[in-house]
Amino acid sequence: MESATLSRGFNRGLGTLTAGGLALAIAESAKNLGEMEEVIIVVSTFTVGFCTTLAKQHPKMKPYEYGFRVFLLTFGYVMVSGYSTGKFTDTAVNRFVFIALGAAVSLGINIGIYPIWAGEDLHNLVAKNFAGVANSLEGCVDEYLKCMEYERISSRILLYQPSDDPLYSGYRAAVEASAQEQTLLDDAIWEPPHGPYKMMSYPWKSFTKVGGALRHCSFTAMALHGCILSEIQAPPESRKVFSSEIHKVGRECAKVLRELGNNVKTMTKLSSSDILFEVHLAAEELQKKIDERSYLLVNTEAWHTSKRAEGIKDAMNATLITGRENKNEALEPTIADQTLAYHYKTFAASSFRSRYDSSSTIDGYKKLPHWPARTTFHPNLPLEDMESKTYQSASALSLATFSSLLIEFVARLQNVVYAFEELSDKANFKEPVEEPVAVSKGDGGFVAKMCKLVGLRS
Repeated sequence: MESATLSRGFNRGLGTLTAGGLALAIAESAKNLGEMEEVIIVVSTFTVGFCTTLAKQHPKMKPYEYGFRVFLLTFGYVMVSGYSTGKFTDTAVNRFVFIALGAAVSLGINIGIYPIWAGEDLHNLVAKNFAGVANSLEGCVDEYLKCMEYERISSRILLYQPSDDPLYSGYRAAVEASAQEQTLLDDAIWEPPHGPYKMMSYPWKSFTKVGGALRHCSFTAMALHGCILSEIQAPPESRKVFSSEIHKVGRECAKVLRELGNNVKTMTKLSSSDILFEVHLAAEELQKKIDERSYLLVNTEAWHTSKRAEGIKDAMNATLITGRENKNEALEPTIADQTLAYHYKTFAASSFRSRYDSSSTIDGYKKLPHWPARTTFHPNLPLEDMESKTYQSASALSLATFSSLLIEFVARLQNVVYAFEELSDKANFKEPVEEPVAVSKGDGGFVAKMCKLVGLRS
C-alpha cells in the first residue's frame, strides 16, 4: 500500500539518518580519547539501545515504532562494523545509500506502477460491514418468528470462531473489524489526495467512528442471535402475538442500515433529514403492543392466589378508573382482567432441549447438562409443578428479552446516523440526486392538455 510505503519509508529514512549521525558523532569523539575508545563505544551502544527501547514503548510513539527499530539496527550496525573496519564514515554512507535505493524502488512500484491505497480499503470495509449487520439482523428476526430449531449448534459459534452460519458471520465481521480499521487508519493518514479523496487532511478517522457506531449495533445483533441459540425459548403462540411488530422493526432497521451502507459506498449524503422516522414508528408500535400484552411476558398463574397481586390489581383498576373518569372515556377491560381470562398453554420444550442429543461431545467439548437438570420435559409426560412453572416463566421472559434487544438496536442506530452525518459533512459527500417527479395524470395528462388547447375538448 502506498500509505504504508510512505509511512515506513519516512520512518526508515528518519531512523537511518539520525542513527548514522549519532553513531558518527560518538565514534569521532571516542577516537580522541585513546584507550577509552572501546569502552565509550560499548557503553554508548548499550545506553542508546536501552533509551530507544524505552522510548518506543510510549503510546504517543506508536506511529514511529518502525523508525525506532530501524534506528536501533542502524546504530548498532554502524558502531560494530565501523569499529571492526575502522571506517565509520564509509559504513554509515553505505548504509544510507542502500536504504535510499530500496526506498526509491518501493515508491516507484507502489505509487507509479501498481498503487494500492489503504484509505480506499478502509472506505470499502466500513461500507461492506453495513450489509453484513443488516443481513444478520433481518435473518435473526425472521428465524425467531419462524421458531427456528437448531438440530445442532456448532461449537465454533459457542467459542466465537469462524462458522458457516450466515447470521453469525455477518455481525462477526463487523465486530472483528476494529483492529483492521485501526491499521488501515494508521496507514491512510499518510496518503496524499487521490481519486475521490481529493481533500487535504482527509477525515479518515470519521470512517472509523462510523465503523465503531456500527459495531455498537452489531453487539445487539449478536445478542439477538443468542436468543435463537438459547436453551430457553418462548412458546410459538406468544411470538405470533408480536410477530408483525417485531418483523416491521427488523425490516425497517435493516433497510436503514443498507441505505447508510450504500451512501457510505457512493459517498452521498442522506436524501431524507429523518431517515429513522419509520424505524421509530415501528419501535413505538412494538412498545405499545408490549404494554398492551405485557401479561404474555410473565407467568401470570401465580397472580391469582397472591394477596399482593390482588392489591396490585386493585391499585391498577383504581388508577385506570380515575384517569378515565377525568377524560370522560368509557371504561375498558384492564390488563389484570385480561390476565385472569388468559390461559397459558403448556410449551413443549423438548424440541429445543434436544439440540445436543446427536452426540455426547461437540468437537471435543463435553456436553453439559440442560437446565433445569432435575426435570425431564416431554410433551406426553406430566410436568412437575415448581420446575415447569420456573421454566415457563423463563421462556415467557425470553420473548421480552428479544423485544427489548430489538428496541435497543433502534436506539443504537441513532448513533450510526450521527456518525454518518459527521462523516458526510467533513468529507464533503455529494448531494443526493433527486428523482424526477412523475407527471400527474389527474387532469388527463399531456394529451388531454393539447386537446383542450386546440379546442377538441371542453
